[in-house]
Amino acid sequence: MTDFGHPITFGLSLDPDVRRLAETRRLAGAAAAGGLDYLAVQDHAYQPGHFDAWTLITHLAAETERISFLTDVADLQLRPPTMLAKAAASLSVLTQGRIVLGLGGGAFADAIAGMGGQRRGGPEMVAYTEDSLHVMRAALAGSTVRLRSDQHVIEGYAAGPVPPAPIPLWLGSQKPRMLAVTGRSSDGWISPLNIYVAPDEVPAKQKIIDDAARGAGRDPADIRRIYNVIGAIGDLRGAPGLVGDVRLWIGTLTGWAVDLGFDTFVFWPVAEHLAQLEVFAAEVAPAVRERVREIRGTR
Repeated sequence: MTDFGHPITFGLSLDPDVRRLAETRRLAGAAAAGGLDYLAVQDHAYQPGHFDAWTLITHLAAETERISFLTDVADLQLRPPTMLAKAAASLSVLTQGRIVLGLGGGAFADAIAGMGGQRRGGPEMVAYTEDSLHVMRAALAGSTVRLRSDQHVIEGYAAGPVPPAPIPLWLGSQKPRMLAVTGRSSDGWISPLNIYVAPDEVPAKQKIIDDAARGAGRDPADIRRIYNVIGAIGDLRGAPGLVGDVRLWIGTLTGWAVDLGFDTFVFWPVAEHLAQLEVFAAEVAPAVRERVREIRGTR
């Protein structure tokens, strides 16, 4: 894989569990203080024990100053693209540009239908998602949006406000057709967790993205690559994902950056969340940044 040379950035996944709000707030503050780049919030609105992702992000944004927020990923079938663009642009203005939109077509058709969303799957969901990306890009630029397609009827949305900086549209994808949409129409690929898309599966998926980008006249280097990494730093035997000491984490993430092409790692700790975050922010992230800089300088 090609290392596209993007800055190496790091995030923390926050659990939107209603019962863990106090811990979530502590983690958000610690991640910001520790120099991480993103706080990521998953979006499963049909889970009765979860906060609405957008409401939680708004709450946490009011309590932080520097760190950006990433929807990881917003369900486009429950959040119409014009309304989601309006919400994202509004919050970007209010937070001085601290919003990144991770988007997905919606993986759980039954749960989506249970909330009143339309049941889509296969090619229909792929077409809906790609249309939605184009709608959101136009809306975030402040254009008047009109679209009549098999999936959307938008008769003239005068978009605004315009965010202070462009809001990236990163797409969560795993299967070939949606990976191709990622290459053609998104600003970044959000890979599912490393336990769902293992490192040895990444090159083939990256190739689909790159080929689709080139086919659309785009430079694959313009597409960011984000890996959700579940695991534990230390001797937590039996934990899922990447498990090992700080040295293992540094070496592994460095390799995933320079060999697999990832530029952003979102940490999903499986236990002792605050202690794990502190080690990740203080020891792992700065060392990976430095090692990648050194390798890039010798290539």
